[in-house]
Amino acid sequence: MSEEAVEIDVNELGEKIVRVIKTIYDPEIPVDIYELGLIYDVMVSTDYDVKVLMTLTTPNCPVAETLPKEVEDKIKTLDEVNDCEVEITFEPEWNKDLMSEEAKLELGML
Repeated sequence: MSEEAVEIDVNELGEKIVRVIKTIYDPEIPVDIYELGLIYDVMVSTDYDVKVLMTLTTPNCPVAETLPKEVEDKIKTLDEVNDCEVEITFEPEWNKDLMSEEAKLELGML
């Protein structure tokens, strides 16, 4: 497979991963975690290993144990994914400015 074909596949897989992430909702806020701005980065290697850098709304978030696991498990359901690791960071700290316009509209903030 040419290097260009691999790059396209990786990009397509990245888009699929985002679609999967958009099915995961913060239990306290009726908005998916992607639109909420909790996902900082999705990295896909040419070996189809995935690393997600994400945050939580607060360090004391009640789903701190379960939400990253849910993200990892759902991404691993994609046939193309070899492995997935989710890393939690609080740098930068999450704030409402990270939310998409769609999320702000949904929550009546616009």
